[in-house]
Amino acid sequence: MIDARLLDRQFVLHPFSALASHEEAGALMMAREANGCWITDDAGNRYLDGMAGLWCVNVGYGRDEIADAFADQTRKLSYFHGFSSMATEPAAVLASRIIAKTPGDMSKVFFGASGSDANDTQAKLVWYYNNARGKPQKKKIIARTRGYHGVTVLSGGLTGLPGLHAGFDLPLPMIRHVSPPHNLWVRHQNEDDATFSKRLAAELEALILAEGPDTVGAFIAEPVMGAGGVILPPEGYFDKIQAVLKRHDVLLIADEVICGFGRLGTWFGSDRYNIKPDLMTIAKGITSGYAPLSGCVVSSDVWRTIVDEGGKKFGAFGHGYTYTAHPIMAAAALANLDILENEHLVDRAAKMGAILQDALKSAFADLPIVAEVRGTGLVAAVEFAVPGANGPSKFDKTLTVGARIVRKALEAGLIIRALPDGDSVSFSPPFVIDEGEIDFMAKTARKAADDIFEELRSEGALNTIAA
Repeated sequence: MIDARLLDRQFVLHPFSALASHEEAGALMMAREANGCWITDDAGNRYLDGMAGLWCVNVGYGRDEIADAFADQTRKLSYFHGFSSMATEPAAVLASRIIAKTPGDMSKVFFGASGSDANDTQAKLVWYYNNARGKPQKKKIIARTRGYHGVTVLSGGLTGLPGLHAGFDLPLPMIRHVSPPHNLWVRHQNEDDATFSKRLAAELEALILAEGPDTVGAFIAEPVMGAGGVILPPEGYFDKIQAVLKRHDVLLIADEVICGFGRLGTWFGSDRYNIKPDLMTIAKGITSGYAPLSGCVVSSDVWRTIVDEGGKKFGAFGHGYTYTAHPIMAAAALANLDILENEHLVDRAAKMGAILQDALKSAFADLPIVAEVRGTGLVAAVEFAVPGANGPSKFDKTLTVGARIVRKALEAGLIIRALPDGDSVSFSPPFVIDEGEIDFMAKTARKAADDIFEELRSEGALNTIAA
């Protein structure tokens, strides 16, 4: 009999894991079955997946329609490439359906395999675009601290989380960062949305001017910041940011890897926040995680420059992957889009999202170490901090409060996620979740937080909090 846990411990290098402890203790092996919002491990323990994998299993587990699409396309045509003007039908149809749903004047889709490689491609498109129009110095890309844009050499630097830079010599020298719109740690006391948004836009403009507008090519932002803490923009934020970018001829890349395909209760986060991107990054929800697929959606203006000017200067477009526009992955995405549309799951995400936000706010309303409950649609976070007369302060990192709450919830059958760079715990369930499952999720998470609260009190870490 195969001991998969032993093989995993011996031979698999795990992402985002404490390698030494993993080598000693091994992994939790998800093996038996998964259906809807539930997944079962190799010991028969059942968990509600409150994170939809990694923000991605939007239509839920166990979808025969997607499995059938895999099988049917494999029998028809298992693979062909997109180089040298070759094509396959599933990718062509998928691109047309994506363009039909995207906001603004979008024109083309370049397919990849992950959000990380898509954001690498976005950087190359920005550089190619500016080279094509005779502005070769416009190469810098501005991102935000706490933003998450991937982990490849370029996208890992765009990601504004120090833990993803440590040991990897990141970020690359053409990358800059500005502040995120974090309500707890960046907004000034008594600062309203309009003032907060104006200040953040002014910070961005000051950086562009300091660097030189002729050197800044693009600004990249998630509509709602995911891994950095589920951080929502204040009202008017993107309007003011876009005005700055337009003033200085800087492209806007909307990173829709988490927000896209319904997570916020709209097809894209750009719809929700009136964002008009020049480039849009998609992944995760395009296949609900059933297959690795990503895309760079290119606006008409950028496309025409790439074709008309770039083609004259540089010849054939010299970028692409073996698996670009893979027909099986495209077929899976088409089946996934059919489910989202036929079952009205984007509308359901909006409806169930409102229930989720209310449930979490109610469940965590009276816990002293809760600094904020935030979210929109079917994505949310609870941030834990030490309360004080002058506002909350961050826990000592060595207490690992968020991670402890997540482990306690896992023991009770709930999968949620501790986010890096703080003590935020996130929720991002499949769109098929029902009210009973939301209730279980909120109550189980609260019980886990209560348990850790008592542990912290007994450890003397909360001496300032009254009994």
